Amino acid sequence: MLYRVAADFVVFIHFLWIVFLIFGAFLGKKYRAVKIFHTSGLGFAVIMQIFGWYCPLTYLEIWLRQRHDPLLAYSGSFIIHYIERLIYIELSPAIFFVLTLILVSVSAYIYYSESKRFSKRKIQE
Repeated sequence: MLYRVAADFVVFIHFLWIVFLIFGAFLGKKYRAVKIFHTSGLGFAVIMQIFGWYCPLTYLEIWLRQRHDPLLAYSGSFIIHYIERLIYIELSPAIFFVLTLILVSVSAYIYYSESKRFSKRKIQE
């Protein structure tokens, strides 16, 4: 039971991590530490895509599920089941890579436009 709860928790954290990677630039433009953490996460995501690695959270979740009961295909709650379907969406690696590059580009644009706006404000003062 403990392994199942831990695996569900890892899925939830994984989902939050993905949401952070998608929307973190909006928070990162206000807070430098968030920006550094967000850009590092995006960099790690790009590296994982280039080398064909899986997220370490995926390995942890699989390990925990196998510890709970290796025969169960659907071992979590229905919410976790659908979150897993969002996290482990079935797309080709090439499409994932393109989506990752788009996400990095959008985040870079958000950071660049914010730094440019900050520079203009500083010059005017």
